[in-house]
Amino acid sequence: MSDHLPIQAVAFDLDGLMFNTEHVFFLSGDALLQRRGKTMTPDILRGMMGRRALEGFEHLSSHLEKPEDPHELWLESQEIFRSLLQEHLKPMKGLFELLDYLEELDIPKCVATSSPRPYLETLLVQFDLTHRFPISLTAEDVTHGKPHPEIYLTAAEKMSVTPERMLVLEDSETGTKSGVGAGAYVVSIPHEYSNYGDFSSARFIADSLTDARVLDLFSPQHS
Repeated sequence: MSDHLPIQAVAFDLDGLMFNTEHVFFLSGDALLQRRGKTMTPDILRGMMGRRALEGFEHLSSHLEKPEDPHELWLESQEIFRSLLQEHLKPMKGLFELLDYLEELDIPKCVATSSPRPYLETLLVQFDLTHRFPISLTAEDVTHGKPHPEIYLTAAEKMSVTPERMLVLEDSETGTKSGVGAGAYVVSIPHEYSNYGDFSSARFIADSLTDARVLDLFSPQHS
């Protein structure tokens, strides 16, 4: 007997879930801090991960000897980030396979990210994914950023499903809490930069986007 209702839609986080941007972000954040005589630490990164840009850089600023304007820090970080993207950016394992699988089953999907829309569009264009995500939600589309559940409640509404019938795929503790708070079926897929988080509220922790347990959520015995 299944312990959940049939999954009817999927909401993807972006950074660290679809692409290895958390690795690039770590490199750019470390470069930013090194200019100020510091280095990126798990504590700093954890406080930034999954949040909207200004909220994340407010956290980074609090770790500086002399706090700086979060917006200025973000702008500087973006310059470094863009310079590293071409060399380091890669899709996460199983991304295209899972998208193919969902499209075969005609299951609606969306991206729900704390990142700004121009940034999302840049990544989707680079990997020719824009047409595969007709629905997307970004930092500009919500009043409250993750871990608030607003973005995933909105995602369910946009895809015309109830939250409990929507699978949320997340890599961070912040995003996991957001999905759980919305009442969605949340699967966490942490990586080396997020695996120290608390994922106890997720239904389970997967190894990759094509973990057999993720694919099994769409099999007939779960309907």
